[in-house]
Amino acid sequence: MATNKTFETTSSVTDFINSVTDETKRNDCFKIIEIFTSQTGLAPKMWGSSIVGFGSYHYKYESGHEGDAPLAGFSPRKNAIVFYMAPDFEEKEELLQIFGKHKQGKGCIYINKLNDINIEILKKMIKVSVNKMKTYDTRTSSNP
Repeated sequence: MATNKTFETTSSVTDFINSVTDETKRNDCFKIIEIFTSQTGLAPKMWGSSIVGFGSYHYKYESGHEGDAPLAGFSPRKNAIVFYMAPDFEEKEELLQIFGKHKQGKGCIYINKLNDINIEILKKMIKVSVNKMKTYDTRTSSNP
């Protein structure tokens, strides 16, 4: 069975964010940490080498593959800041319509900078997404 590449580490979140060379992106990341912390009530932790995650849930697929992942998180990538959220949380499409400038993947939302989005909508999406992700936790739920 394959080893999970993304797992919680003891690396410093602050050191990681300070390594972001683009000053605007670095400052945005520190603000994003504040937003995620206030909305989740959870401390930021490094997951792998490049994801700042908040909380965790345990998953197990029918194939037997299982592991842990953050309930929510983000990563400053070269071309965007990526938010990791539930792929199917309540009101997702409606909220994204008023979110601001972004691109979307299955469980990812990509932005260039915080000034491009509505912070209040981000806060709501974090709360709703985290609540949805908690329902996937095999430690507390029967959902895979």
